[in-house]
Amino acid sequence: MSIKVLVADDSDILRAAIHRLLVEDGRIKIVGEASTFAQTMQLIGDCKPSVLLLDLHLPEHRDFTPAFVKSQLACVPHTLAMSLSNDDDAKALAAGYGAQVLLDKISLYAQMIPAIIQCCNGHTEPEPALHLRRNLKPEDYTA
Repeated sequence: MSIKVLVADDSDILRAAIHRLLVEDGRIKIVGEASTFAQTMQLIGDCKPSVLLLDLHLPEHRDFTPAFVKSQLACVPHTLAMSLSNDDDAKALAAGYGAQVLLDKISLYAQMIPAIIQCCNGHTEPEPALHLRRNLKPEDYTA
């Protein structure tokens, strides 16, 4: 059975790179791609993904409160946030959205597929080489 992934990123180039990488892995099927929060919310209902790869800084992201986004993402079993920034603001935003993992876009190639597989296999700890920031909680970070 394939892991159904929805990719949400405003960069056409990054979405294409993620698409290419994911389709090469036989365990993963891309069920949709979005470039805005509105498209992401629509596709979540339409595609029913197992995993959402979510760019934290999609256009319109400031139009939605973290609580609203978290409630909309509640039907997605696994949300993996992506950001170029590793600062406390990015961590807090990912945690506020209910993301299980915050992936660094700079090292996305090495981290993405292992993170997807680990989340879907119920692993509670990442492989040592991944350095993923897991189990994010808003109270763990100060802005």
